Amino acid sequence: MYIAQEESFGPVMVISKFKDGDVDGVLRRANTTEYGLASGVFTKDISKALYISEKLEAGTVFINTYNKTDVAAPFGGFKQSGFGKDLGKLFSHSLISHPTVQISEKNH
Repeated sequence: MYIAQEESFGPVMVISKFKDGDVDGVLRRANTTEYGLASGVFTKDISKALYISEKLEAGTVFINTYNKTDVAAPFGGFKQSGFGKDLGKLFSHSLISHPTVQISEKNH
Protein backbone atom coordinates (compact mmCIF):
# COMPACT_ATOMS: atom_id res chain seq x y z
CA MET A 1 0.00 0.00 0.00
CA TYR A 2 1.70 3.18 -1.26
CA ILE A 3 0.40 5.54 1.44
CA ALA A 4 1.79 3.29 4.18
CA GLN A 5 5.27 3.54 2.63
CA GLU A 6 5.47 7.35 2.31
CA GLU A 7 6.15 10.02 4.91
CA SER A 8 2.93 12.02 4.65
CA PHE A 9 2.51 15.27 6.54
CA GLY A 10 -1.07 16.15 7.23
CA PRO A 11 -4.15 14.54 8.70
CA VAL A 12 -3.43 11.04 7.38
CA MET A 13 -3.87 7.77 9.24
CA VAL A 14 -3.32 4.34 7.76
CA ILE A 15 -5.39 1.60 9.37
CA SER A 16 -4.72 -1.91 8.16
CA LYS A 17 -6.06 -5.33 9.04
CA PHE A 18 -3.97 -8.12 10.49
CA LYS A 19 -4.54 -11.65 11.70
CA ASP A 20 -5.35 -11.91 15.40
CA GLY A 21 -2.13 -12.46 17.33
CA ASP A 22 0.21 -11.74 14.41
CA VAL A 23 2.07 -8.94 16.17
CA ASP A 24 5.41 -9.82 14.62
CA GLY A 25 3.85 -9.73 11.13
CA VAL A 26 2.44 -6.28 11.87
CA LEU A 27 5.87 -5.12 13.08
CA ARG A 28 7.55 -6.41 9.90
CA ARG A 29 5.01 -4.54 7.80
CA ALA A 30 5.33 -1.36 9.86
CA ASN A 31 9.12 -1.38 9.74
CA THR A 32 9.33 -2.02 5.98
CA THR A 33 9.47 1.65 5.13
CA GLU A 34 12.31 4.10 4.59
CA TYR A 35 10.83 6.44 7.18
CA GLY A 36 10.32 6.37 10.92
CA LEU A 37 9.19 9.67 12.40
CA ALA A 38 6.19 8.55 14.47
CA SER A 39 3.80 5.65 14.92
CA GLY A 40 0.73 4.86 16.98
CA VAL A 41 -0.50 1.78 18.82
CA PHE A 42 -4.07 1.42 20.06
CA THR A 43 -4.77 -1.53 22.37
CA LYS A 44 -6.18 -2.43 25.78
CA ASP A 45 -3.11 -4.58 26.48
CA ILE A 46 -0.40 -2.22 27.78
CA SER A 47 2.20 -5.01 27.89
CA LYS A 48 1.63 -5.67 24.19
CA ALA A 49 1.82 -1.93 23.47
CA LEU A 50 5.16 -1.63 25.28
CA TYR A 51 6.52 -4.69 23.43
CA ILE A 52 5.48 -3.13 20.12
CA SER A 53 6.94 0.26 21.05
CA GLU A 54 10.34 -1.38 21.63
CA LYS A 55 10.26 -3.08 18.23
CA LEU A 56 8.91 -0.26 16.05
CA GLU A 57 11.53 1.68 14.12
CA ALA A 58 10.05 5.12 14.85
CA GLY A 59 11.31 8.16 16.71
CA THR A 60 8.06 8.57 18.64
CA VAL A 61 5.54 5.88 19.51
CA PHE A 62 2.13 7.01 20.72
CA ILE A 63 0.10 4.52 22.79
CA ASN A 64 -3.68 4.99 22.85
CA THR A 65 -3.26 8.58 21.70
CA TYR A 66 -1.68 10.37 18.77
CA ASN A 67 0.26 13.58 18.34
CA LYS A 68 0.03 14.50 22.02
CA THR A 69 3.60 15.43 22.85
CA ASP A 70 5.55 16.87 25.74
CA VAL A 71 7.74 19.79 24.66
CA ALA A 72 10.51 18.52 26.96
CA ALA A 73 10.54 15.03 25.39
CA PRO A 74 13.26 14.14 22.90
CA PHE A 75 12.14 14.60 19.29
CA GLY A 76 13.53 13.00 16.16
CA GLY A 77 13.01 10.20 13.71
CA PHE A 78 14.75 7.07 12.50
CA LYS A 79 15.94 6.11 9.03
CA GLN A 80 15.16 8.83 6.41
CA SER A 81 13.09 10.77 8.96
CA GLY A 82 16.12 12.20 10.68
CA PHE A 83 19.22 11.40 12.59
CA GLY A 84 19.42 11.65 16.36
CA LYS A 85 17.24 13.55 18.78
CA ASP A 86 16.61 17.17 19.66
CA LEU A 87 15.69 18.16 23.23
CA GLY A 88 15.58 16.00 26.35
CA LYS A 89 18.36 14.08 28.11
CA LEU A 90 19.06 11.87 25.09
CA PHE A 91 20.04 14.88 22.96
CA SER A 92 23.68 14.43 24.03
CA HIS A 93 23.44 10.74 23.03
CA SER A 94 21.98 11.55 19.63
CA LEU A 95 23.53 8.55 17.90
CA ILE A 96 21.61 6.14 20.14
CA SER A 97 18.24 5.06 18.73
CA HIS A 98 15.71 5.31 21.54
CA PRO A 99 12.07 6.02 20.76
CA THR A 100 10.09 8.55 22.74
CA VAL A 101 6.99 6.74 24.01
CA GLN A 102 3.86 8.78 24.80
CA ILE A 103 1.15 6.86 26.70
CA SER A 104 -2.39 8.14 27.09
CA GLU A 105 -3.53 8.66 30.69
CA LYS A 106 -6.94 7.19 29.81
CA ASN A 107 -7.48 3.45 29.54
CA HIS A 108 -9.01 2.50 26.20
